[in-house]
Amino acid sequence: MAADPSRKHLVLFARQPRYGVGKRRLAADVGDLEALRFARGALERLRRTLGADPRWTLWLAVSPDRPTGWAAPARVIAQGPGDLGDRLSRVVHALPPGPVVILGADTPTVTREDVADAFAALGSHDAVFGPARDGGYWLIGLRRRPRQHLPFDAVRWSTEHALADTLAAMDGRTVALLRMQEDVDDGPSLRRYLSRSRWR
Repeated sequence: MAADPSRKHLVLFARQPRYGVGKRRLAADVGDLEALRFARGALERLRRTLGADPRWTLWLAVSPDRPTGWAAPARVIAQGPGDLGDRLSRVVHALPPGPVVILGADTPTVTREDVADAFAALGSHDAVFGPARDGGYWLIGLRRRPRQHLPFDAVRWSTEHALADTLAAMDGRTVALLRMQEDVDDGPSLRRYLSRSRWR
């Protein structure tokens, strides 16, 4: 029997796209207007690509917590305060039961097949990661168990150590890795993305 899609949770971490807010490294290279244009386009691409798939339920974990009208009609959950580890932990604990896959809105190359592969990996692994070129990760998935310790406490976020630190905190639990992708965080990564994309 197929798994109930209402118990598979895909969470897109997203900041409200606003001029002069967010994507500061990218804006420093290409300007606020182009950074905003990318943020809006990437978020819409991911929502359109991933949101209509019946195999899972799409949630938007939003920042700031209010207002949330810009995220409609998606299921919305607030990221809340703290570093990325705090916000990831809060969202994982707040969701209904079932495996969860989380990705950021700055990797617009993610496909339905990537997400399906992540959920499939959770059938036989405790966690799944999508490695990023910069040493971080564009996706994390967790099978979730009662009283599960989440591996986010000692992670050096926004550094080349983020994936290695998270893997080290897995304490022997089984892990699967997906294909490597690139977050769009600066001018060179945006140019590489646009050179191979029909989005624009």
